[in-house]
Amino acid sequence: MNLTFRQIQVFERVARRLSFTRAAEELYLTQPAVSMQIKQFEESVGLPLFERLGKKIYLTAAGEEMYRLSKVILRNLEEAGQVIEEMKGAAGGKLTVSVASTVHYFAIRLLAAFRKQYPAASINLRVTNRRGLLRQLDKNDTDIVLMGKPPEGQDLVAEAFMENPLIVIAPPSHPLAGKNGVALEALRNETFLMREQGSGTRDSVERFFAEHQMSISASMEMNINEAIKLGVEEGLGLGIVSVHTVEDELESGRLVMLDVEAFPIRRHWYMVHHSGKRLSGIALAFKDFVRAEAHRFVRTKIPSAGGA
Repeated sequence: MNLTFRQIQVFERVARRLSFTRAAEELYLTQPAVSMQIKQFEESVGLPLFERLGKKIYLTAAGEEMYRLSKVILRNLEEAGQVIEEMKGAAGGKLTVSVASTVHYFAIRLLAAFRKQYPAASINLRVTNRRGLLRQLDKNDTDIVLMGKPPEGQDLVAEAFMENPLIVIAPPSHPLAGKNGVALEALRNETFLMREQGSGTRDSVERFFAEHQMSISASMEMNINEAIKLGVEEGLGLGIVSVHTVEDELESGRLVMLDVEAFPIRRHWYMVHHSGKRLSGIALAFKDFVRAEAHRFVRTKIPSAGGA
């Protein structure tokens, strides 16, 4: 077989997504270009690799085998690239950092400072939700992830590097604003704007109230913190968010932090990567930088527990 790297790359992406359209979008190619690469790939192999049933495509038996091999080939080539980058040293390496949406508020400042120390490095920042981060880790699509505590029982290396407390936020006009030691029970009749099911924040909030034998009313679900903050400002309900996501709003007085019993909910941010991941020199340098410097890029003081 006379296969090119590009053909293998395109085939692997089409096989992974089972979609010519999505593969074309992710590889920044036109759909006809993807179709041509797959046609040439199949001609070189000498067997059909996909079959179409209705509007969906499926891998043939030969396609399944080639998909398995293509992943091995691309993984080995990526490792070869990492070895070369390590030989060059951290200064000129490539780094992909994926962060939870609650982390990116300070992660951009963190990466900006890191880039000043390594100006020749090529850095790619990705922001997504918890499910997206776990998917990237599973598929080895990123170097290092900054996120809440990852799930147990997965082949991951996780290291806590900073507190990430969840607080209750309200508009300044709210009746509980400015009161000290608000009882947790006072939240029972409040409505809340909540993150979507499956987010790290939502899981922590539901676990917290279950432990305190309480339930709260979620009037709306939102998949980004910006929407929650704006909704709280407009009086649609209270919010429970990471203190680091409301630095500007608390400083300007657009939002206030309620002093509620048993809050903040204590959490941490973690640096995470797959246990089998071969970290490049620049990735190892980034881990050291986060350990030593991350706290410098948080502007809001971490609150102590409110009430009793």
